[in-house]
Amino acid sequence: MTDVSDPPKETFRLSQLIYDTRYRSMTIQVVALILIVASFYWLISNTVANLSALGKDFNFGFLGQRANYDINQMLIEYSNASTHGRAALVGILNTLLVAFLGCVLATMIGVTAGVLRLSKNWVIARLMTVYVEGFRNVPLLLWILVIFAVMTEATPQPRDFRAGGSASMILGDTVAITNRGIFIPMPVWGAGSIALVSVFVLSLIGIFLFRRMARKKQEATGQILPVFRVSLAIFIIPTVLAYFVLGRPVSLTYPELGGFNFVGGLQIRNSLIALWIALSLYTGAFIAEVVRSGIMSVSKGQTEAAFALGLRPKRTMKLVILPQALRVIIPPLISQYLNLTKNSSLAIAVGYMDVRATLGGITINQTGRELEGILLMAAFYLALSLIISGVMNMYNTSIKLKER
Repeated sequence: MTDVSDPPKETFRLSQLIYDTRYRSMTIQVVALILIVASFYWLISNTVANLSALGKDFNFGFLGQRANYDINQMLIEYSNASTHGRAALVGILNTLLVAFLGCVLATMIGVTAGVLRLSKNWVIARLMTVYVEGFRNVPLLLWILVIFAVMTEATPQPRDFRAGGSASMILGDTVAITNRGIFIPMPVWGAGSIALVSVFVLSLIGIFLFRRMARKKQEATGQILPVFRVSLAIFIIPTVLAYFVLGRPVSLTYPELGGFNFVGGLQIRNSLIALWIALSLYTGAFIAEVVRSGIMSVSKGQTEAAFALGLRPKRTMKLVILPQALRVIIPPLISQYLNLTKNSSLAIAVGYMDVRATLGGITINQTGRELEGILLMAAFYLALSLIISGVMNMYNTSIKLKER
């Protein structure tokens, strides 16, 4: 009988950190981390030293100082007596407004153009091709300036709306399109308006729950419920009933010509309109290509099988093609939303007061806090981009093909 002794245990050697594949990746990561930390330390210390040499410090106290400048488009109350922090908030809200409106309209335009570009109608398909190739191959800034010029030069002046003038209001004398902007009725919120808004929000939640239930029932039984008609009824009926039951808590003030301009109502400035339309059309051209490629990624056999089952083309596109194409569409669509949001910083070209014009422009020029202002603006865009990406990735996960 032969005794079998255990093999000697291998001792650790420093050379293994470089030559042993078990430790090499960890060594590289540690070294890279040390270099990155050292770079940041050098950058920060060098910045602090240079600021000290200029007699400056690093603080955000300027946000509490008086702004002393006006903002032409705002969603919350603001005056030149407000602080720079308030001005930055107004600019942030203006950026969020144009980014949200742009994403919604660009999606509608892009999906429509992407589907129509695959149409068998030669004229429609070629028109969509001209739109896509025309808008995405011309710089966005030029489209912003062109649309702004059209809005200011091709529309009448307020004085033209006087009696006997060459211009007139539309939609029952409630909307005026002028070279200073579009004037529309403005809601006046009275007692009970919060309850009315709550009913409206609950209606939207009800529509979401009903459509979700209808989809699950269709997947389980094949029965198709009248989703559009029921959703429309849920959207309108509860809010209208609550409006009259609560005693009409919301009223409207209409624009009227007074002196050299319209008074009353809500003014939507041409800068906002031009920026919104340009961003939507430009980004919509890219989204159209994303949608077209997503639809073309679905096998033609899916369409043929749907037609063989008796499904019409519209229902085939809605129930068979688009649900599969979304898995290809959503990832690049996220990038387009991020591009639109960041491209909104071009608003300064037409005088729209977004965060780039307030915090990153006038505030920096008045206070001399360029480093703090740029860092705050970069942090805002970073946070907004991460939020958009996170929300869209959650939606992308919800529509992914479920595997066992």
